Amino acid sequence: MLATLETTARPSPATFAEGLRAAGPVVLGYLPIGFAFGVLARTTGLTVAEVGLMSLLVYAGSAQFIGTGMIGAAAAAPAIISTTLLVNLRHLLMSTALVPSLKENAAWQNSLLAYGITDETFAVNTAILQGQPASVSFIAGVHVASHSSWIVASVVGALAGQALGDTTAFGLDFALPAMFIGLLMPNMQGPDRKARVVCGIVAAAAAVGALLVRPGADWAIIAATIVAATVGVLFS
Repeated sequence: MLATLETTARPSPATFAEGLRAAGPVVLGYLPIGFAFGVLARTTGLTVAEVGLMSLLVYAGSAQFIGTGMIGAAAAAPAIISTTLLVNLRHLLMSTALVPSLKENAAWQNSLLAYGITDETFAVNTAILQGQPASVSFIAGVHVASHSSWIVASVVGALAGQALGDTTAFGLDFALPAMFIGLLMPNMQGPDRKARVVCGIVAAAAAVGALLVRPGADWAIIAATIVAATVGVLFS
């Protein structure tokens, strides 16, 4: 009983150093994925500097993979922008979910912290904070460590891609599908598992169908997202 009370009363982490430590699992995950992104980005024609700037300014793993792939395919700018926007719309929900922990902070502080929200940092923050008020220093530690590791890994990957030349033999072109599979599978669980599985199958079928109708179609991902989201609403 006492142990339960102690656990319940345990204060939320508050220091920058605690945030750095909490980001450890994220950093370990970002290093290989960021490296793979850097290598693949070089194969699409981006320079090392452009890879570093994209990781600094965009900082969205899946969107960066998709964006560089579309750049390599000479897709139009509006298609690239709209696709990456749709992919990143989930950040609206993640930011909203963190409001209970951020509501005591100033608006400008939350604006800066929001820049560092990713699937992984969101998972760390929600698991540790569980809705409790969080200090700016702690979340900043999580986000700075995570973002820095992503930038470093992608730049090192770009340098490696520049030195290695053709990297298709290493199978790094599968990094993006592998990352999405890793993000998808945990979301296939839960009480509404059947509805989630159906939405996943519908999204895959819509994307493949769009590409069969028009190979290389820039709008395939957008179409699959809209169709799957509509099915999800019908199931809810």
